[in-house]
Amino acid sequence: MKEWITNQQVDTSFMQAIRSGVIDTGRELARTYGGNAQSIACAITEHSSLVGGVTGRTEFKRLFIDFLWIAPQWRGHGLGAQALHRIETLAAERGCVDAIIETLDNGIAQWYQRTGYITLVQVPEYCGPWTRHTLLKPLTA
Repeated sequence: MKEWITNQQVDTSFMQAIRSGVIDTGRELARTYGGNAQSIACAITEHSSLVGGVTGRTEFKRLFIDFLWIAPQWRGHGLGAQALHRIETLAAERGCVDAIIETLDNGIAQWYQRTGYITLVQVPEYCGPWTRHTLLKPLTA
């Protein structure tokens, strides 16, 4: 007998299984079209402590940037741009021709534009007052 579980009654392990199911299904579909996602990352440390970094994946000749983060006390020192440049260089060495990233922060979207990204899409009020920005940058080897 099927049972419907809703809202707060849905266990976190079920939610993780659903998330994994979607990702696994997408991965399998991508493989049928020649996709082969490979993780890519760059971390910045000082005295073995994490200062910041950037993570993503490369697939279909594109760098998909998931996260770029710099610890608050290190912001404004150019580390974000340096991390972004390093991961873009690594991706270009893998054969990627462009990089794509998304943000909900207008100021960060402007920062990405200053680093060479071009806005493809903006969705106003995507989440409350925030606009979703999708940006793309051509890469050179």
